[in-house]
Amino acid sequence: MPRRGIPLVFTTGQDPVKDGLVAGFDRPGGDATGIYVFTVELGPKRLEILRELVPGAAVIGFLMNANVASAEFQLKEIQSAAHAIGQQLQIFTARSESEINVAFETMARSRVGALLVGADPSFQVWRPQLIDLALRHRIPTMYEWAEFVTHGGLASYSTNRAEAYRLAGNYAGRILKGEMPAELPVMLSTKFELVLNLKAAETLGLVVPDKLLALADEVIE
Repeated sequence: MPRRGIPLVFTTGQDPVKDGLVAGFDRPGGDATGIYVFTVELGPKRLEILRELVPGAAVIGFLMNANVASAEFQLKEIQSAAHAIGQQLQIFTARSESEINVAFETMARSRVGALLVGADPSFQVWRPQLIDLALRHRIPTMYEWAEFVTHGGLASYSTNRAEAYRLAGNYAGRILKGEMPAELPVMLSTKFELVLNLKAAETLGLVVPDKLLALADEVIE
């Protein structure tokens, strides 16, 4: 099958079939293939870990950007997971820095016991603000990516992006040696990482359970 254009190796957090990047996971069928990095799908697992970190949280907040394409999916998954474990959930939305400030003020008044931050590239841009407000209002918070934790946040659970990039590089090498993207199946995330910040936990008055410390891939002290 002749190539129709320039071969593309991608890493994406969106479903590449739904986005039209490939015809299917097993046989992409065109000039593109790559790695499907789980992001939005990990919300229920993040909620589970957050419950273990803050078992006394009567209400857990979920902060999301309603404008992102995955918002409806994320909300449905988190609400379903919360219902399954009997966890009361309160939803907060923010599409700008000012709305983030308002959301945290509301959380403080509502006495939210912990917070799960949704998957959204904008939240990565506003990372310093989110970390600062969570610590200032003393709200234990679970984030999407490890960078939040290395910069002072409490915890994150995510795909190991280094592994995803390694797999993508391997595919690029195989294509350069003559293999066709159409015949290289889209690979899924296989490695995940839990990162904990003990300094943040101390600031928030939390004692991290030994079970989570044993499971953590990185513990920042």
